[in-house]
Amino acid sequence: MKFKININNKVKEVDVDADTPLLWVIRDHLKLTGTKFGCGVASCGACTVKINGTTRRSCVTPISTVRDAKVTTIEGLDSGISKAVQAAWQEMNVPQCGYCQSGQIMSAVSLLEKKPKPTDADVKQAMKGNVCRCGTYGRIKQAILKASKKIKV
Repeated sequence: MKFKININNKVKEVDVDADTPLLWVIRDHLKLTGTKFGCGVASCGACTVKINGTTRRSCVTPISTVRDAKVTTIEGLDSGISKAVQAAWQEMNVPQCGYCQSGQIMSAVSLLEKKPKPTDADVKQAMKGNVCRCGTYGRIKQAILKASKKIKV
């Protein structure tokens, strides 16, 4: 079945089954490999993307549910907030293995778009669905708070 998908502000067409997870459309058909497969059951956050501005787990989101939606992957982030987050990530030397980082960044950007000056509790709540096997949670939190200081409200 053919589907049109607005991904990173470009409309693409894919020919896949209606129940194909968005993750595999993004990675295998559109060749955008920044979004990662982690668990396949929406528990780890490695596959986090934004659909109409809201974070979603692409591993359990069928392509048929994203018609007319705007999908943003890590490759499509280009706002001032996302640039502040990415810079803070580098300054704080957040990643170790880096596998979860695109999902972590997607969640962090989403948080700061909604709440540019978050508290520690806000960060903890927003990031609780993202798992980091290397345990860099402290640096992730510090990077988000550092990025929030660079955002002009």
